[in-house]
Amino acid sequence: MTESVTTPVLLQASDVHHAYRERTVLAGVSLCIHAGERVALTGPSGSGKTTLLNLLGGVDRPTSGRIEFDDVCLNDLDGNGLAALRRRHFGTVFQFFHLLPTLTASENVELPLQLLGVPAPERRTRVAALLERVGVLHRADAPPGELSGGEMQRIAIARALIHRPRLLLADEPTGNLDSRNGQRILDLLRQLSDETGTALVLVTHSPEAAAICHREIRLRDGVIETESPASSERL
Repeated sequence: MTESVTTPVLLQASDVHHAYRERTVLAGVSLCIHAGERVALTGPSGSGKTTLLNLLGGVDRPTSGRIEFDDVCLNDLDGNGLAALRRRHFGTVFQFFHLLPTLTASENVELPLQLLGVPAPERRTRVAALLERVGVLHRADAPPGELSGGEMQRIAIARALIHRPRLLLADEPTGNLDSRNGQRILDLLRQLSDETGTALVLVTHSPEAAAICHREIRLRDGVIETESPASSERL
C-alpha cells in the first residue's frame, strides 16, 4: 500500500503484552496503522486478535507496552480521557450488532452525535444522509427487532461512522451473516473507508474479509506470526 509510506502513522502499538490473571494473551506485539489504511488481524481462535483490538481501541489496558493514537499515549489517559477519545475519534462494529432494542434505526445512529452535543437539526441531516448511503433509509423508523441481519449491520456501520471517526475497529463484522450479506457488508466497509479516509482494523477469520484490506497481520499464540500485503483482487 503506497499510503502506508506516504501517510502519517495514526495508531502505534509498541511491545504490547497483556495477561488475564496468569494467562498470557499477548506477548510483545508491535505494529503501526497509517491514516486511511485497512489492516486485517487474522489467526486461529485464541491467538489474541480480539484482545489486541480491545487494547487498540482503549477498551482495555496493556499489562506493559505503549499504545499511541496520533501521538497521544492511551496509557496516560484516565477512564474519562479514554472515553472522550473513543467517543470522538473511534468507531466500532461488532459481530452481533449491539443496537439498542428500544430505539429506532435512526435513533441508534444518532446516539453518538447526541453524546457529542451536535445540534438536533445537524444530527437529523447527517443521519438521513448516512442511512441513505448505506441503503437503509427506508428502515429509519424501524426498531432492531424488525430488521434483517444485513440491515442491522448496515445500521451498526452507520452508527460507527456518523461522528466521522478517524479509526474504525471491526470485530468479525460478517460472522453473523450469510455469505451474500457478508460480502455486501465487506464491500460497503471498503467503499466507505475509501470515501471517508477512515482507517480500518478488522478482526476476521475470513479470507474474503482480509482481502478488502491493504495488509494482513497474522497472530499466533499472542505474537505476530506474519505480516504481508493482503490480496489486492478487489482493492
